[in-house]
Amino acid sequence: MDDSSSLGKVSSSTESVATVTSEEFVLVQSSAAGSPQSSEGKPRLKMSWNGSEQLEKAMEEVLDDDDDEVKVEKSSVEMMEKHKDGESQVLEPRPPGLAPSSPTVLEEDSVQFNKLSYLGCTWVKAPRNEGEAQKAMATLRAESAIPIPITLHVPSGPDGSVRIVDQASGTEIASFPIYKVLFCARGREGSVESDCFSFTESYRSSEDFQIHVFSCHIKEAVSRILYSFSTAFRRSSRPTDIRDTALSSPPDGDLYTFTVSLEIKEDDGKGNYSPVPKDRDKFYFKLRHGVQKKVVVSVQQICNKELGIERCFGMLLSPGQKVCNSDMHLLDMESMGKSSDGKAYVITGTWNPNMAAFQQLNEDTPKDKQVYVTVAVDLVVTEVVEPVRFLLETLVRVYPSNERFWYFSRKTFSETFYLKLRQAPERMGQSDAVYEVVSLQRESQRSNEGKGPATPTEEEEADEDSDSEIYSGTGNVSKDCPEKILESWGAILNRWHGNLSSRPKGLPSLVRSGIPEPLRAEVWQLLAGCHDNHDLLEHYRILITKDSAQEGVITRDIHRTFPAHDYFKDSDGDGQDSLYKICKAYSVYDEEIGYCQGQSFLAAVLLLHMPEEQAFSVLVKIMFEYGLRALYKNNFEDLHCKFYQLERLMQEQLPDLWSHFQELNLEAHMYASQWFLTLFTAKFPLCMVFHITDLLLCEGLNIIFNVALALLKTSKEDLLQADFEGALKFFRVQLPKRYRAAENARRLMEQACNIKVPTKKLKKFEKEYQTLKESQLQQEDPIDRFQRENRRLQEASMRLEQENDDLAHELVTSKIALRNDLDQAEDKADVLNKELLSTKQRLVETEEEKRRQEEETAQLKEVFRRELEKAELEIKKTTAIIAEYKQICSQLSTRLEKQQAATKEELDIVRSKVMGCDHCRDLFSTLGSLQTSSPSRDKTTSEPLDEEKDGLKEQLRQLELELAQTKLQLVEAKCRIQELEHQRGVLMNEIQAAKNSWFSKTLGSLKSSASSSNSSTSQTPSSPKEGPA
Repeated sequence: MDDSSSLGKVSSSTESVATVTSEEFVLVQSSAAGSPQSSEGKPRLKMSWNGSEQLEKAMEEVLDDDDDEVKVEKSSVEMMEKHKDGESQVLEPRPPGLAPSSPTVLEEDSVQFNKLSYLGCTWVKAPRNEGEAQKAMATLRAESAIPIPITLHVPSGPDGSVRIVDQASGTEIASFPIYKVLFCARGREGSVESDCFSFTESYRSSEDFQIHVFSCHIKEAVSRILYSFSTAFRRSSRPTDIRDTALSSPPDGDLYTFTVSLEIKEDDGKGNYSPVPKDRDKFYFKLRHGVQKKVVVSVQQICNKELGIERCFGMLLSPGQKVCNSDMHLLDMESMGKSSDGKAYVITGTWNPNMAAFQQLNEDTPKDKQVYVTVAVDLVVTEVVEPVRFLLETLVRVYPSNERFWYFSRKTFSETFYLKLRQAPERMGQSDAVYEVVSLQRESQRSNEGKGPATPTEEEEADEDSDSEIYSGTGNVSKDCPEKILESWGAILNRWHGNLSSRPKGLPSLVRSGIPEPLRAEVWQLLAGCHDNHDLLEHYRILITKDSAQEGVITRDIHRTFPAHDYFKDSDGDGQDSLYKICKAYSVYDEEIGYCQGQSFLAAVLLLHMPEEQAFSVLVKIMFEYGLRALYKNNFEDLHCKFYQLERLMQEQLPDLWSHFQELNLEAHMYASQWFLTLFTAKFPLCMVFHITDLLLCEGLNIIFNVALALLKTSKEDLLQADFEGALKFFRVQLPKRYRAAENARRLMEQACNIKVPTKKLKKFEKEYQTLKESQLQQEDPIDRFQRENRRLQEASMRLEQENDDLAHELVTSKIALRNDLDQAEDKADVLNKELLSTKQRLVETEEEKRRQEEETAQLKEVFRRELEKAELEIKKTTAIIAEYKQICSQLSTRLEKQQAATKEELDIVRSKVMGCDHCRDLFSTLGSLQTSSPSRDKTTSEPLDEEKDGLKEQLRQLELELAQTKLQLVEAKCRIQELEHQRGVLMNEIQAAKNSWFSKTLGSLKSSASSSNSSTSQTPSSPKEGPA
């Protein structure tokens, strides 16, 4: 296993930091080499048309339409290829002052991918079927002899387009709006198509779909490209979210009213899905955990001109209320289309509650509490330029899987939405109006419109007041970085690589401002001192082959690590697989500590920036050299010392808050345990987590005190007004939500860096803690110690008794459920037995019918055989007649030729005699034609010549008459032959029909065929034996 193949994504170079889940970049020297030059030549594609001329013409129209478009790209980064051997793909940041390398000017934010080849496109019937996508990739890969080198642009926003640009000329080949892209797939691992990917788009209508196939020169980059597509899909439709639209709208818009209904169905164990009940009073959905579900959303327009809904772009679901668009999770679409009455558009999606992302909706809800669930559907409306999102928020409560509901309501949950549209300015005055969204409001928002729209601050405060926690791994990290900062880091890194034994001057001040995201992997390894630790890398490859006693705990924890991040949310994905291997390797490497809960979060943060071998090396350095593993030793003795130090720092710097916590009996371990054990990675957004990791690796573990004091100072006013439960809830829910915005996190880290936490003071507090522990042990009364131990054992006993009661209740309930299931199974067995008996009876009847049919078939075969013999006999007779007529015609032709030759000889003799006579010679020309006699010729001489001439003319007339009769007989013979051929063809067709038709039809056909054959035979004239005289 070499570094270049680690994770199947990136190389072992310290500059290589790209993973399949984070859009990261590497600071490299800009180069103009390899930049494609502009050309006016039009690229032509070699594509697989599958024999369809219509597809070929359609693609030519697309290429012709796209040739005249010129677009501008405002993205500050582009995909570049950089590796010592040219085998790894990384990203390069583009400073604002540099000119773009592509001659084509682009118009939208996008991510650019090079080193790709376009294999072509073809039609597909099922656009979301992975099997058809794999088949198309295999076909086009085999048929594409000369792939087209291209550059692919994937948009970063919902309004962009996927663009294909010819790499040689820089000319745009095709462009597809992102909302028309329906499905993406990659080739199967281990197959010839493993370096291929494809996407399906709706071609000009909702009924035609095309799939476009590409191959990637760098196989590991396929995952990164598909991740960019998923990011674009996740951001699609966001401008029309009801939380992002303005409540006030201009008066020139058209108002459309929709009723959107939500229904949740659960698997009833019989292969059917039944609607879940709703509480009669509080009207929340009653769900059961671990049961497969379906979500059904119906959208019905109730006023104004009907808008045509083309399709559903996606159905999303997430626990909580007012969740971010990035926290929504796409459900698998089962069906979409008009309802049976044609009034509503119904979308059905399948919901697997056992996924880690839906863990909050798959656990029993505490008594008298409910949780929110948010469902959204993105609809593509024919007349509207962008997709429209309808978002529903409702309460649910989760019960055990064997719960039975007796009292509930079946009333449908529905909400009314008001969609305000206006005609797009560029299409104003045209007959085919195209609209753009002005606003989308719920009925409750519309009634409160007079109060004015809520400010962003008010929305954030309302979001913080909700009870839903944010998931770990939430938030996007900006990749943008000013050019001056990149230049400063470039100078620092050049000096650092020149002298790796010491850190360069000025490094801490740059780290306090935050390491640029593209450089974090390289700088973190340099700070930890493991940039060239090849022994640890080799040791890791050995460790992952060994077994660990804690594999079960690790497997359980990785499903709960960063469930909000795309890289780790899939159970069988690369992210969870790499995270599992790192945690298992460390548990084998550090046998004293092994694996402890919380390590997976820190490992996940490292894994988002570097390959798993390098992430393991940095994790080992943090645990051993930065002292994090000491917190887990000796029954967490050092961790309790940290809690004491934090409380003493609060007593000095925040005395009023410390006093308030003392009154509430709120101790540091109740809210700061995860801060120290996971280094703030378990709850806080990623932009803040990455910055804390920067400071930790630069300044050490004591930076946790700075961040903790900064959090307490910024939240001081809220905490002073909270009670015990409110304070714990604030630390768990509201506090992490405040720093989802990158600016808020930046200000917090700036304040943390300005807080002074002297090392001497921390050592002083540590000595105080040790002295306090010793005095407590010396002063403690044995009776008090025994009483405390007794109370602990009593609590444990009560807890075990409660668990025993719960297990007994569960056992009884399970027995009742099993009894019911057994009764149902017996009833079903009875029904199946009855069906079996009826099936056997039908089988006997079917066999009897089969026997009768076989007898009829045998009789029919015999009739066919006799009729076939008769038909063959008739054919032989007809063939003999035809042969006889052919012979007669041949004889007549021969006789005619002989007569013509004899006549010609006689004419030649007569001519020679005439020419031999001096008196007759003048009567004929050289051609033998009779000339008119001269007036001066003697009448007496012409009389005998006239008689001879009349005789010759009479003989010629007889010969001509005989020749005409012979020709007439020849024509009549040919007509008879054609008539016989026609009759023969009719007979052959009837015989063929007799072989293939049913019994009754065949008999009728044979009778008519026989009668026609007899009539034709009777009408046939006898063959002539002699020709005309």
